[in-house]
Amino acid sequence: MTSWAGRTATEIAAAVREKRVTPREVVAEHLARIELLDARVGAFRTLRATAALAEADEVAARADLAELPLAGVPVAVKDNLAVRGESTRNGTAASPETPADEDHVTVARLRAAGAVVVGLTNCPELCVFGTTEGVHGTARNPWDTTRTAGGSSGGSAAAVAAGMVPIALGNDGMGSLRIPAANCGLVGLKPGHGVVPAGIGHGDWFGMSENGPLTTTVEDARLMFSVLAGTEATTESAAVAATDAVRAGEPVTRTVAVSVRSPLVGVTVSRPYADAAREAGELLAGAGHRVRRADPPYPVWLGTTSLAHWTAGTAVDAEGLDPRRLARRTRVHAALGRRFVGSVRGGVRREQLRERFEPFFAEHEVLLTPALARRGPAAAEWHRRGWLRNVLVNTNYSPLTPPWNLTGWPAMSVPFGTLASGAPGAVQLVGRPGSEAVLLELAEQLEELRPWKRTAPLEGSGEGA
Repeated sequence: MTSWAGRTATEIAAAVREKRVTPREVVAEHLARIELLDARVGAFRTLRATAALAEADEVAARADLAELPLAGVPVAVKDNLAVRGESTRNGTAASPETPADEDHVTVARLRAAGAVVVGLTNCPELCVFGTTEGVHGTARNPWDTTRTAGGSSGGSAAAVAAGMVPIALGNDGMGSLRIPAANCGLVGLKPGHGVVPAGIGHGDWFGMSENGPLTTTVEDARLMFSVLAGTEATTESAAVAATDAVRAGEPVTRTVAVSVRSPLVGVTVSRPYADAAREAGELLAGAGHRVRRADPPYPVWLGTTSLAHWTAGTAVDAEGLDPRRLARRTRVHAALGRRFVGSVRGGVRREQLRERFEPFFAEHEVLLTPALARRGPAAAEWHRRGWLRNVLVNTNYSPLTPPWNLTGWPAMSVPFGTLASGAPGAVQLVGRPGSEAVLLELAEQLEELRPWKRTAPLEGSGEGA
């Protein structure tokens, strides 16, 4: 008997289109895996078992089954995006339990492509922090369940890394896709501004938040990205629709800057992550790219600007919610942010940052950095701890992601190497506006040169693929 849990979305969709397996069989097997593992991982806030099986049957009956790029593929959705018939809790007890009337546009695009939503995944309250825990559960890293899966798309990342689903939908406002992707050994792509519909919370954190894919392979990331961006056309073109014409010709030489410097003053990058970035750069150089050490001109005011935007986004999202039902760290974050809403809304500092970085990216097509500064913190009840302690922990382990939300430029996390604990390491690729295809191209080369294990070998679930 063929096992479909642990297979890629590309493999599953091809098998469903060719009628080698039914969508119901695929979805049922993934639901069984969720039932087996999620008590230890904490990926899901709610499971749609009955609805998902019914929707799988609907996919099987579609006249266009043979053309669906995600035919029968189980997908998990972060619990801050609307799924028709389900409440959107956004990690908090303060949100209403009212079921959504319509799917978020990204969810609708996934369903139109043949995907089946099996559940909504855990996120921290209002998606504020880089650890995922709260009233709805704690998302743990499947590679090391004593550690957080990261945040705020922690549940989505944990679900994919544990093989509960082949792909998941998350979003990224200050690193919320890339942080959990880096912790959990996944490919996580934050598209540039305007490439994929956002519509996250109340104003997308002033345009900094983007929806994107979490996958185990670059091929799946490219496929899911093309669906989310609305660029897929046929099953033959879907996997390459988000790439540029150069993929059909000779390999293109890219100019890559490698930097292991933290963007924030006083925060350092640990040796394992710095070494991973250097080694990834060496591999790309060996593949023919022009690679050199160069640090972006991070301004000294980057830390205060990041904090102002981070807290102000939370202040806007907290409007209208009962503060008594919010965790203390969230209340403090929002209260601080209310002071900055007016000043950040104009986007002056963000424009200054883009102008500062443009000469650097005119010289270098891609920036390669560590994805994190150090491994994710313990899977603990961080929502019950003080605000300052949360901010310091988050800042010290993930200082490298926020600049690229402020600029609105594409960035992605790519698995690379292994930490001493056995958990995956990761690097970050950053590019200019419109360079998603270039980032995917380089990520695919890293995947070919240094393949990674795709699924965590959780006890009782078999070995990782």
